[in-house]
Amino acid sequence: MKKIIFTLLCFGFFLTASANNEPKVGDLLTVKAKTAQGFNHIDFPKANILKKRGVVTNYKSVDNQTVIIDKVSTKNNGTTTVILKKEDGSKFFGYLTKVKANYKDALDSGELVMIKN
Repeated sequence: MKKIIFTLLCFGFFLTASANNEPKVGDLLTVKAKTAQGFNHIDFPKANILKKRGVVTNYKSVDNQTVIIDKVSTKNNGTTTVILKKEDGSKFFGYLTKVKANYKDALDSGELVMIKN
C-alpha cells in the first residue's frame, strides 16, 4: 500500500512539474547571447543581412532584453514555437517587431531564460 501511495505522489509531482514548463501568452523571458556568432533557436537575422541593412553586426543590442510571448503554436510533432516581441515595444535591430523561437530548445540552450514572477 505504501508503494502505491508513493508512486501516485511521485506521478502527481512529475505531472505538475511538467505542466509548469508550458509557455503562455504574456510570459516574460530574457534573451541571453551565448556566443557572438548568433542564435541557433531564435530566428534573428544572420550577420550578413544585418550588414546589408546598415546595422552593427553584433548581437549585444538584444542581449539581456526582456521579451513577451505574443503567440504560442504547437505542431503535431510536439515542438512548440513562440512569437516574441520586446516588452518596451521597440523593434529588434530597428526593423523587426516580432521574432520566432523554438521554445524548448531555446530554454535548454540558455538563449532564453524565464523570469520568475
